[in-house]
Amino acid sequence: MERNIFEEDHRLFRNSFRRFVQQEILPYHEQWERDGIVPREIWRAAGENGFLCMQAPEDYGGAGLSDFRYNAIVTEELARAGASGPAFSLQNDVVLPYLLQLGSAEQKKRWLPGMIRGELIGAIAMTEPGTGSDLAGIRTSASRRDGIFVLNGTKTFITNGLLNDLVIVVARTSHGLRPHEGLSLFVVERGMPGYERGRKLNKIGMHAQDTAELFFRDVEVPAANLLGEEGQGFRYLMAQLPQERLSVSIAALAAAEAAFELTVKYCRERKAFGQPIGRFQHSRFRLAEMKTALEVTRVFLDRCIMEHNRTGLTAEQAAMAKWWTTDLQMRVVDACLQLHGGYGYIREYRIAKAFLDARAAPIYAGTNEIMKEIIGRWLVPEREERESG
Repeated sequence: MERNIFEEDHRLFRNSFRRFVQQEILPYHEQWERDGIVPREIWRAAGENGFLCMQAPEDYGGAGLSDFRYNAIVTEELARAGASGPAFSLQNDVVLPYLLQLGSAEQKKRWLPGMIRGELIGAIAMTEPGTGSDLAGIRTSASRRDGIFVLNGTKTFITNGLLNDLVIVVARTSHGLRPHEGLSLFVVERGMPGYERGRKLNKIGMHAQDTAELFFRDVEVPAANLLGEEGQGFRYLMAQLPQERLSVSIAALAAAEAAFELTVKYCRERKAFGQPIGRFQHSRFRLAEMKTALEVTRVFLDRCIMEHNRTGLTAEQAAMAKWWTTDLQMRVVDACLQLHGGYGYIREYRIAKAFLDARAAPIYAGTNEIMKEIIGRWLVPEREERESG
């Protein structure tokens, strides 16, 4: 089924970025997997070619493209290639929107040009060792003192944890009547005394992506680095999380489609009992099931992309997309690995890497159990539940 959400400019952009991935990323990604990190040079190269922060205004050096389809192309092409190391989508889809929507003119002038050029790499630090998806349980604190905020706490599972030059940190600045009240956002910059990076976490997949612990020990953050209004952090997070979850959904489906295409090719070439394994009824049925699920999901997700472009994607719709696509990704790559037989268990085969990389998707950006809770509460609000009980 032909996709109809992209126009000629998008196709040209996709061709350009696909060439960039093939020439500047894929030849080196295996080494980056062994190193556990990507070089900063690839970020600068992406910036020079206009693949970072496309939405940023031209005044700061951006392209001023307020069209999420360009972001989707970057995410799709990296996922299709299995290039899980360069976290460009984190910069484009997650960090940048906070600065664009909440940053002051001075903050934008300080940080946006460097982010656009790939000289400043961004990250966001929500998750803590004891909180996971429970943002209301955040314990990292920031206390005001003499015109500064003193930040203390620990964050974990932070993408770009080692590479980041600035990280948006969610911290508690006060205690309200409800647990989610009193959260604020701060931009912590590389080199601030007391800001330390912990070990690079040894994940089962996505080895080229530097995921790390972050420690904040009496970090003196200037009041000028407060992002938005004090105490409004939870509201800001809720406004931005749908786009992050849509981005995860786009990557999940693209990765699943790539694994499927790889497996169809393998089923046509690999022979058993004198014929290609794709001719066996079981193989055909499994391929038919996967193809149908992928096609149906593609129609839904493309609709979500266009709804988001019209600022109409709700938190509940984003949650639906996130849990469904990441769950589908897991099912597809597992079935594809099975069709590869013993070779699917060999690390040098792409399907093995796809299997390992996929496992994180149902966990990050809010676990899929949390996604279902969001959808369920929308369908049956808690007040109605209490009344009916």
